[in-house]
Amino acid sequence: MGHRAKLVAQGVAIGLVVLLFALLAWSLVRDEGGDLAAAAARGERPQAPDFTLEQLDQGSELELSSLRGKAVVLNTWASWCSPCKEEAPYLEQVWRDNRDRDVVVVGLNAKDLRSDAQRFVDRFDLTFPVVRDGSGDTIRKYGVTGFPETFVIDREGRVVEAFAGAVNSDEDKQRLRSAIELALTS
Repeated sequence: MGHRAKLVAQGVAIGLVVLLFALLAWSLVRDEGGDLAAAAARGERPQAPDFTLEQLDQGSELELSSLRGKAVVLNTWASWCSPCKEEAPYLEQVWRDNRDRDVVVVGLNAKDLRSDAQRFVDRFDLTFPVVRDGSGDTIRKYGVTGFPETFVIDREGRVVEAFAGAVNSDEDKQRLRSAIELALTS
């Protein structure tokens, strides 16, 4: 009888594990905004989830919707991310070259310590606005699965292009330039 009870207990434990995995999969599929990159890749223009986050070095807040009328290059990053370090100088160049054209680069730092994020900004002399999403709530709404990821948002607040990984190859840089032009003409 003890052997049978042990088998039943193991069966119940396995059933609970399967149930937990099913709940996890269900929550990932239903995650708000989790399919932005795929929708943009299909040519759709999903609305970018709005956020209000504290700016890293200013203590003030930035609301994404306050940038309507401008094209936004929203880059999610963390200081410990090696590809983020590779693309940071290029994103600063994009900001400097395009800010007079109603293009705003916004860095969205997440899953990071404030001090490490500030050192990263200082190291790469980043002058574009940088906001903090310490808890990761905002990046979850965007469906970010790794760092870096970049979203190009048009003047009406819709995602026109998404990049998983660093924007550092010539092909990716051309795609970003094209996406910015598309975002400006929307």
